[in-house]
Amino acid sequence: MGSVGAVSPPPPFPQGLLRAQSLGVWRGLRAPPALQQIPQAKSEHAKAEGTFQVTMLPGDGVGPELMHAVKEVFKAASVPVVFDEHHLSEVQNMASEEKLDEVVDSMKESKVALIGKIHTPMEYKGELASYDMRLRRKLDLFANVVHVKSLPGYQTRHNNLDLVIIREQTEGEYSSLEHESVRGVIECLKIITRAKSQRIAKFAFDYATKKGRSKVTAVHKANIMKLGDGLFLQCCREVAELYPKIKFDTIIIDNCCMQLVQNPYQFDVLVMPNLYGNIVDNLAAGLVGGAGVVPGESYSAEYAVFEMGARHPFAQAVGRNIANPTAMLLSATNMLRHLNLEFHSNLISDAVKKVIKGGKVRTRDLGGYSTTSDFVKSVIDSLHPHYGAHSGHGGLRHVPRFHPSRDRGPGSVGAAPPPGPSSSVIYGFPPINVGSAAPGGAPRAALY
Repeated sequence: MGSVGAVSPPPPFPQGLLRAQSLGVWRGLRAPPALQQIPQAKSEHAKAEGTFQVTMLPGDGVGPELMHAVKEVFKAASVPVVFDEHHLSEVQNMASEEKLDEVVDSMKESKVALIGKIHTPMEYKGELASYDMRLRRKLDLFANVVHVKSLPGYQTRHNNLDLVIIREQTEGEYSSLEHESVRGVIECLKIITRAKSQRIAKFAFDYATKKGRSKVTAVHKANIMKLGDGLFLQCCREVAELYPKIKFDTIIIDNCCMQLVQNPYQFDVLVMPNLYGNIVDNLAAGLVGGAGVVPGESYSAEYAVFEMGARHPFAQAVGRNIANPTAMLLSATNMLRHLNLEFHSNLISDAVKKVIKGGKVRTRDLGGYSTTSDFVKSVIDSLHPHYGAHSGHGGLRHVPRFHPSRDRGPGSVGAAPPPGPSSSVIYGFPPINVGSAAPGGAPRAALY
């Protein structure tokens, strides 16, 4: 990292910035409705440097390209994060128990991860559970949260949408329990347990309480699966009684899909078993622009994983520089907010939304012709006005030998910065030349 003149070293971060939080430890139905915080568990190295260690899994398809976009933007914003990068892929023969254990060990140290889609081949090779599912089970990532929200400036059939889909993702139809009972007859078991149904229901109501939402809707098919989905529905009703201020409703999954298309405004928070959640996540993402714009996250009592809301590898776009990085960038900003890095989170999310609202730079999935690189460059350029918004020199008037009207902004990529403030110096962090990043991304454990 370079330096500008005689910039003094950055001041120490307040303790509040170094206290990671999660959506809570779920230890029983009588826990208080407010979501509890888990203790910080960062590596000693990250603590010593005043940074956060985050596990990174680029995944398959366009995942590595999207992660490179995140690294570029993090460099421009001087985000105090250290990425511990691992590669786990079944389609690239980079998956093994040893690699899976390495990822789990990294997660035990960092507690937080940013991951791409780990593609699951359809061919049966002797193991029913994919590495993606095995990782989620090892970390007990029971709650998947997808916040479906319209992006200002991008018009769809339904505008101003704001709903949350909460999915139980450790059992249900994805239990990987299948066998051939007799020749030509396959039995696939769907597992529903009281403990996990109560846990996800309580998570949904606690989430609604913390986020100030007023309604939770349980999605089911109890009219057909009377015992399995009947148990899930019963658990949701029992938990709902503990939250009298939150309205509770139920809806059958097929009707839910139709209502989401016709009138999605009636929904606030939806909670559902595994397979239904997978389907509804993708359906709802299509309402606001598709898989490229919706972020997602998964939680256990101890870990937080940030990812795209609709998990698609988008394999046909690999190497073509056309993937939309919006969803991954917004997931990364949610990760920063989870780490209590509110300033950097708002800085990047505001820049992403500003580019989309402007309408001049849009990838093909949003009806434009811009490349991934074009979008990333525009986001980085949009970061500049945030640097010293209350001074005409972008907050750099006290930095020797630097004049914003004369010198090139350190965060720009490939073109001159727009008029106005243009520096990536934040709170004393030295600037970084984003344009010099290697095409393949930074090495493992690089600082951004």
